[in-house]
Amino acid sequence: MIAVSARIFLVSSSSFKTVESARPYHHGNLRQALLDGAFGLLAERPAAQLSLREVARAAGVSHAAPYHYFPDRDSLLKAVGTEAMRRFLQTQQTAVEGAPGALERLVALGLAYVRFAAEEPNAFALVFDAQLCPPGAPNEETAPLIAANEQLLRDCVAAALADGALGPADPEALGAALWGTVHGLAQLVMAGHLPLAVVEPALQALLGSATQGKTGPGPSATTPRATTPRARPAKP
Repeated sequence: MIAVSARIFLVSSSSFKTVESARPYHHGNLRQALLDGAFGLLAERPAAQLSLREVARAAGVSHAAPYHYFPDRDSLLKAVGTEAMRRFLQTQQTAVEGAPGALERLVALGLAYVRFAAEEPNAFALVFDAQLCPPGAPNEETAPLIAANEQLLRDCVAAALADGALGPADPEALGAALWGTVHGLAQLVMAGHLPLAVVEPALQALLGSATQGKTGPGPSATTPRATTPRARPAKP
């Protein structure tokens, strides 16, 4: 670590004394500072456009500093992908903790999943990047995060089945169906085919809890509607 000597002059009754004080040139946690810098850049561009030099600049350190932890760009992206998974999981856990009942926890879980995708699309893409995290073969840092996310879904499904909020079903099959549905909603929202505002009522309707079990007359004038791609007229 490079240290910069700063001279501090202390005045005493008889003489001046010089004290040497060392100050580190970078943050106390360089690795986390670099990951935070990378996340800041992900808000503006996809991971494919990140470079070690840009990440160093965003973190406020020298361009050589990242090499203390990341020998190349791929190792940085893997670490950023793991950090994305950690934040993705934390977002869902926080949402579930604040929900009052079993069915509400499932809705909150799905909504948090889609909201993260909508608000952090480039980080979300990293979570599911098959090159950085091959399906079924995650690295040792990402594996426990994925396992915790899968367990969170299992726990929410099991609780909803146990208290009768959902009808009898195989828990694993139901969990897979819900994950597929929520991930599909996330993709549609990211692509602009669905507004984020429609996700919560859609999940409530799917799980049978919309408007406290009452069925309304149909979509109102204020209900967000899906936008589907329209065929373009052929050019003459």
